[in-house]
Amino acid sequence: MDQLVYSLDLMGVAVFAASGALKASQRQMDVFGFVLVATVTGIGGGTLRDVLLGLQPVFWILRTEYLLVCAAVAIAVFFVAHRLGSRQAWLVWADAIGLSTFSVIGVQISLAAGAPMAVGVLMGVMTAAFGGIIRDVLCGEVPIVLSREIYATAAAAGSIAYVGMLALTESEPISMLVAFATALSARGAGILLHLSLPRYAKRG
Repeated sequence: MDQLVYSLDLMGVAVFAASGALKASQRQMDVFGFVLVATVTGIGGGTLRDVLLGLQPVFWILRTEYLLVCAAVAIAVFFVAHRLGSRQAWLVWADAIGLSTFSVIGVQISLAAGAPMAVGVLMGVMTAAFGGIIRDVLCGEVPIVLSREIYATAAAAGSIAYVGMLALTESEPISMLVAFATALSARGAGILLHLSLPRYAKRG
């Protein structure tokens, strides 16, 4: 099970790093900018999670392959981004897959560290959303988490689905699969149908 979580976590880092590199391509950054934005996007959420949970050292300090994956993905995207017909579409869906993966990994790692379920759900959302927030801020944009489309809500749905399925089935693989599908479906609906939560309307 630990190997599965590790593999999924590494995949999530790679996908989020790709979304960061794609954002860097939109801003026409140099290769260093690509690596920087990709890296903070890939490991930002997990770093915040580990710090808040008191997990020391932070995961990427001992496992430097996370940094290498971010750098490799960034350099690869630097050379192929111009070949992608619509970088915005690739960015949005890469971000959605990363969000879904990290919402699951975040809550799983938090519960394994002894956190209560409510805290685990919150850590799932933070793990999923924080890297994207850093990416957007560095690129001079309003963070996507503050946009109208469903975003953090999708991460919360995935984290809650994981906790619920784990309580029902006691099977981590099944819980992870259902949680990932839940988060990706919610985020995908937000993208395709432009769904959003009700917004505050000015009164009076």
